[in-house]
Amino acid sequence: MNLMNPLPSIAAGYRHTALLKSDGTVTAVGDNKYGQCDVSGWCDIIAVAAGSAHTGNAHTIGLKLDGTVVAVGWNKYDQCDVSGWSDIVAVAAGWRRTVGLKSDGTVIAVGRNNEGQCNVSGWHDIVAVAAGDWHTVGIKSDRTVTTVGNNRYGQRNISEWHDIVDIAAGYLHTAGLGSDGTVVAVGRTHEDQCNVSGWHGIVAIATGSHHTIGLKSDGTVVAAGWNKHGECNISDWCDIVAVAAGCTHTVGLKLNGTVVAVGNNEHNQCDVGHWDGIQLP
Repeated sequence: MNLMNPLPSIAAGYRHTALLKSDGTVTAVGDNKYGQCDVSGWCDIIAVAAGSAHTGNAHTIGLKLDGTVVAVGWNKYDQCDVSGWSDIVAVAAGWRRTVGLKSDGTVIAVGRNNEGQCNVSGWHDIVAVAAGDWHTVGIKSDRTVTTVGNNRYGQRNISEWHDIVDIAAGYLHTAGLGSDGTVVAVGRTHEDQCNVSGWHGIVAIATGSHHTIGLKSDGTVVAAGWNKHGECNISDWCDIVAVAAGCTHTVGLKLNGTVVAVGNNEHNQCDVGHWDGIQLP
């Protein structure tokens, strides 16, 4: 989630894509096995999030104008039980859980908590949140970062980070955008998803299961990590104003309100070329 653009209008999940239209409605394509694309009745939405995991299952979250939240999709671990939430200003969706940032800077979470990834009740002064598969990350008002959950690959080793304005959490890695436009990353890097040290001029970031995406100030995009499905084939993209990364696909919102996507399209999650009127940042 980006402090400069805290309300994302595009979201990429495990095998689906959700987009917020300028009229406050939402559209979605891709795998709908668990009803994660059943968003046609949503209205007054101001932000969307999608659960992305390397092991399947998915849900979709919508933040409403009145600060309440709606959810559809897989709910085995109660990750869609958000009907009682209020005063929410941002949402994030991880594997089997949902995280909400409240207007007072506190955070709530529902869903699977076997590794403490939902233990956010003590957080305060939070201004942005992100959810990976098994860890949750928050940016504090002083632009330092806090985190809970799994740390098997050091994805929570962010204690020395400072002046962070955007965070993204993948399967087992975490990326942070500094105010100077550079990017830092920790965690599993077997697929080079943390090889971002040479990036500059970045204004937003996104992480998939094994890849990292950076949006540059000139509207072009850079990528690092696993490219088995072509999810990093974004070198020819231009006029991009927002990015999202799913498990094995990448989505970009263009300045004219249209959408581009690359990567795994087994479930038609990249069939977004006909869409327009998507809400701009």
